[in-house]
Amino acid sequence: MADEQTTVRRTLQLRFTMPGADPAHMLTMIKASAPFYEMFADAKIRLLQNVDDPAKFVQIMEYAAPVSLESNRQQMASDVRLQGYLQVWRSMVPGAVEIDVYQEIGG
Repeated sequence: MADEQTTVRRTLQLRFTMPGADPAHMLTMIKASAPFYEMFADAKIRLLQNVDDPAKFVQIMEYAAPVSLESNRQQMASDVRLQGYLQVWRSMVPGAVEIDVYQEIGG
């Protein structure tokens, strides 16, 4: 586990549309990307499918990131593992992938 004094908690959301996507296939792809998630401490991953529009998905990743890495997002964006993961997403998702990173307020 990561030392709480040297990490920050974040929630990453990837929103995308995949017409005709098989949710089971999506879960398999997410499980196959486990090595990427291991670079973050205490990562928890969920995949949500819109019940009114089944082509829309949201992947939610809650994780702890080292403060040094979080404070330099360009360093994180240039990480080879992250680039490989994003390349897989871009090859699978025909449209844009919206990516947002959140922090919890209060709590």
